[in-house]
Amino acid sequence: MSDERGGFVWYELITDDVDKARDFYRAVVGWEIAAEGQAMPTGTTYRMIQRSDGGNAGGVLTMSDDMKAHGAKPVWLGYIHHPEVDAAVARIKAAGGAVHMPPMDMPGVGRIAMVADPQGAQFYVMNPTPPEPGAKSDVFDYAKAQHIRWNELWTTDQAAAVTLYTELFGWTQKGAMPMGPMGDYLFIQHDGGGIGAIAKAQPGGEGTRWQYFAGVDDIDRACAAAVEHGGEVLGEPQQIPGGEYTVYAHDPSGATIGLVGPRKE
Repeated sequence: MSDERGGFVWYELITDDVDKARDFYRAVVGWEIAAEGQAMPTGTTYRMIQRSDGGNAGGVLTMSDDMKAHGAKPVWLGYIHHPEVDAAVARIKAAGGAVHMPPMDMPGVGRIAMVADPQGAQFYVMNPTPPEPGAKSDVFDYAKAQHIRWNELWTTDQAAAVTLYTELFGWTQKGAMPMGPMGDYLFIQHDGGGIGAIAKAQPGGEGTRWQYFAGVDDIDRACAAAVEHGGEVLGEPQQIPGGEYTVYAHDPSGATIGLVGPRKE
């Protein structure tokens, strides 16, 4: 996995129905969720998400009864690399954020913690253990299908988010796209390349959260497959700079996933 601070090194779907998720994401994105999961100490299971090229796209954590009892909902979460997980968590907490899972070591995986920024957006901080010397994560790729291609933060305080994330992870914020009454869409970069944007959370929306976009080979095919396999497409695909199209969707359990890809006539 990547040894670069600030890289998105993993993505995780937390869901209450793995079978429906397997069917949905296979049809929509082309991913294969493992039929058998690894038992976790909490009584849940963890499965890998595999791309058709043999690489991993992330993992699936089955929700436990305890998670449900505490109000957990199906959701996608990202893992951001930081070489000093404990220091990063302390900085987030000092800024007014929350710690949902304190730093812990996972043998063969790395040190991780689950946090929320001061506005409530949840994510993991991780210092990964590479499976082999020099190995880097490729779960994020700006251009490829079956990878996460875009990381989008919706927040009630864009200025505070820019300050915290750029300081903590070494990101930069350069460029913006005006979105009328919705405010400016602020682009963020890591290691010289675009990785996503920070947008203003809108009234009536899904609130402060991280939103991830999976690359698909054909946006119209993917939308049709989403509906056919128990999901919901939220509106019509919108063209973005560069000519591709993007749309939000809910999977069968209600987790939101963005889709991005070309339109094939």
